[in-house]
Amino acid sequence: MTPPVTPALVSVEGLSIAFDGVPVVEDLSLEVNAGETLALVGESGSGKSVTALGLLNLLPPNTRVSGARRLEGVDLATLSPRQWNAVRGGQVGFVFQEPMTSLNPLHKIGKQIAETLRLHQGLSGAVAKARSRELLERVKLPRADELLNAWPHQLSGGQRQRVMIAMAIANNPRVLIADEPTTALDVSVQQEILALLRELRDEYGMGLLFITHDLNLVRRHADRVCVMRAGRVEETGAVGDVFHAPQTAYTQALLAAEPDGRPAPVTNVAPLLTAKQLAVSFPRPKRGLLGAAPPAFNAVQPLDLSLRPGETLGIVGESGSGKTTLASAIMRLVASRGEVALGEDRLDRLKGAALRRRRHRLQMVFQDPYGALSPRMPVFDIVSEGLRFHFPGLDEQQVRERVYQTLEDVGLPQSVAARYPHEFSGGQRQRIAVARAIILEPELLVLDEPTSALDRQVQKQLIELLRRLQAERGLGYLFISHDLAVVRAVAHRVIVLKDGEVVEQGECEALFNAPQHAYTRRLVEAAKPACV
Repeated sequence: MTPPVTPALVSVEGLSIAFDGVPVVEDLSLEVNAGETLALVGESGSGKSVTALGLLNLLPPNTRVSGARRLEGVDLATLSPRQWNAVRGGQVGFVFQEPMTSLNPLHKIGKQIAETLRLHQGLSGAVAKARSRELLERVKLPRADELLNAWPHQLSGGQRQRVMIAMAIANNPRVLIADEPTTALDVSVQQEILALLRELRDEYGMGLLFITHDLNLVRRHADRVCVMRAGRVEETGAVGDVFHAPQTAYTQALLAAEPDGRPAPVTNVAPLLTAKQLAVSFPRPKRGLLGAAPPAFNAVQPLDLSLRPGETLGIVGESGSGKTTLASAIMRLVASRGEVALGEDRLDRLKGAALRRRRHRLQMVFQDPYGALSPRMPVFDIVSEGLRFHFPGLDEQQVRERVYQTLEDVGLPQSVAARYPHEFSGGQRQRIAVARAIILEPELLVLDEPTSALDRQVQKQLIELLRRLQAERGLGYLFISHDLAVVRAVAHRVIVLKDGEVVEQGECEALFNAPQHAYTRRLVEAAKPACV
């Protein structure tokens, strides 16, 4: 007797999605089976995230979705709003790409995790709190009790991402859709998180739809891969087959798009930026109304660093190691101790208007290209806003010329000036963020995970852009990243941070070729390409 055929957990046939009549996904078919991981890969704007959102009816009203979508054989097109609410977060967990915009800034972490437990399991009070603590510990977040009482803005990007994963697995879903779940995480934590997802998948028989631009992670953790390009499936198959013998030129180009090359050598010996015994601490809340305040949390231990014009100093370390806090202290965005000097200017002694007048000399490109640009402003206003403030003597024609020239400098046509951020891919938004920074002709550019949300092809383009701008303008870069391949391609020197402390530093090639500290060796080992 022939055994019954078990339907796929997720089945999509002929899925097409259009925004205001403009197709963005066309005739897409895929299946996710119980206990397997299907990776969806492709360049920015290829339709990966839109496919996942369309599957769960999470797209805006101006969207037309056609084709068959089934969850364990149930036609999703027939679900009522109430049934959809039971599916989302219950039967299907979703880890969104942007953790800062996915978490409610007005509620503490514990309340947000408990909310999904209350809605889908009816848990509340002490039971929900205990389960929330257990979930944070399961996604490798230390100090779970502190984090339950923390606000989203108090967490690092990697910590927020792990909170999102905790919420997604809270109700033991049948299917987990993970949209770039490791974007903000260092390589060692990436491996831990994906190992956890694999463990949960195997334990509960879940199906995992894994959307990512990191092909090394696909090699290590996926069973099958679906390559998308311009809204269509370019190639699909077992990971080993596709990676060893890609059938299309596009897939071959994706596999070849690894960061490479080295930055131009530095000839200037005079320091542009110096920091001496720079340290950052944050007070902890009191325990109870009359309780004594616990010792402050030392986010950055006292450290020294220097940077020359035309030089890139890479800062690497796990999520929560203090990388972004260090950058914020140098930018004078958080209170700190110690000295920070830009040339002859002691920035740590400046406040108010005096500090604002120096701001054009040091600029920052933030981690999230989606959240860093105002959605209510066209590109022209975004790029020109700082220029008008710092150079009030420029007339309108001069401002316009500077904006258009800067857009061309970062590889964007003048025509983008009238458009809004939501109309661009992640790579284009990051170029706009770079344009906003360099239009002020800074001497120092702080780049906080500028490539983390970008696919390898766009990463390569952005690295080439940053190298060219550095060579043309003599810019000093403070380059923060968890991606060691990117750091190796752009940095002259590297500092390795762990728990706010420098554990190793040195010339980039020497450090990566022969790391001295056990933690650095672990980072380097975890970043090596996997064999399929």
